[in-house]
Amino acid sequence: MSKQALLQPYNMGDLQLPNRVIMAPMTRSRANNPEKKPTQDKHAIYYKQRASAGLIITEGSQVSEKAVGYIHTPGIHTEAQVEGWKEVTQAVHEADGQIFIQLWHVGRISHPDFHNGDLPHAPSALNPEAQSFTPNGFKDTVTPKKMTTEDIQQTIQDFANAAKNAMEAGFDGVEIHSSNGYLFHQFFNGTSNHRTDDYGGSIENRARFLFEVLDAMKKVMPENRIGLRMNPSLHGIFGMTMDEETLPTFDYMINKLNEYNLAYLHLSEPFNDVSDVPYAETEIAKRYRPIYKGTLMINTNFDQEKGNAVLERGDADLVAFGKPYVSNPDLVERFEKNIPLSDWDKDTFYTQEKKGYIDYEAKAREESLTSS
Repeated sequence: MSKQALLQPYNMGDLQLPNRVIMAPMTRSRANNPEKKPTQDKHAIYYKQRASAGLIITEGSQVSEKAVGYIHTPGIHTEAQVEGWKEVTQAVHEADGQIFIQLWHVGRISHPDFHNGDLPHAPSALNPEAQSFTPNGFKDTVTPKKMTTEDIQQTIQDFANAAKNAMEAGFDGVEIHSSNGYLFHQFFNGTSNHRTDDYGGSIENRARFLFEVLDAMKKVMPENRIGLRMNPSLHGIFGMTMDEETLPTFDYMINKLNEYNLAYLHLSEPFNDVSDVPYAETEIAKRYRPIYKGTLMINTNFDQEKGNAVLERGDADLVAFGKPYVSNPDLVERFEKNIPLSDWDKDTFYTQEKKGYIDYEAKAREESLTSS
């Protein structure tokens, strides 16, 4: 085994990861069928090809119809979707891989086109002034419906149901997508949450939704198979704006997460240059490694050299790679053998065909996993 830090095994609770190279969740828009379910001829092959990752985290999968905000994304809330995901998990496990599903609700980053003309749900009736990728192309977002207490309780139950479905589908665990300007993130930030009830105002109240979801989910699945993704310094993207309470809110939540026995905390370094933003943190791993005592995963623009370096410094335990996994299904083997990476084709990131999805060559392998 190579001495690279990325290629060393890691014990993540009761799961033994063969390496620390994680496949990050990436929307790929291939569930172009009426049921919004993953398919054996595309999704199962795609994830099986990448099963040498220490852990695969799937694309975001909506927990209900109300959670949808992008075209052709798979769900995890119907029987047909669960059956589709069973084919995926079986394929990955046959290749000795391990796979978590990312549970998703986009909140206000949606459009009435997805909801029969009804408004998307959000903590407050505040338009993110962004765009939604609808069946009819990109459209400007609208002012969403402020969620009632009943709406919030139903959404908490939706996440618990999705977690239960994920276990039935054979996943090794789940990741809550509490990041990137979507529903959870909208609750966290004071610029998107103007509520005055138990879910708004104070830092503790804006964090309440997250912890109530966690508490509901751990009743239906092992707590140590739940991961969580956060993006503390997201600013100027997905309708999010930082303010003076943004980082203190994440500090509070991440410290409180130490009370839970989670699989991991998955953090993103800034997506864009926030060095001039007075409330932002430019080095997320360095800030939160001393605070969070569990397994810390980091992502955003890492390559082999940077990934090894962040692990060697002790700033993270695992590194998630996104776009490199689009075009390099054998990313682990390429790192081990120092084989140059293949370039990805941006034009096929969100198309519905097999091209640009399952046709990238695994140069570092003797034969493709698709024929095994």
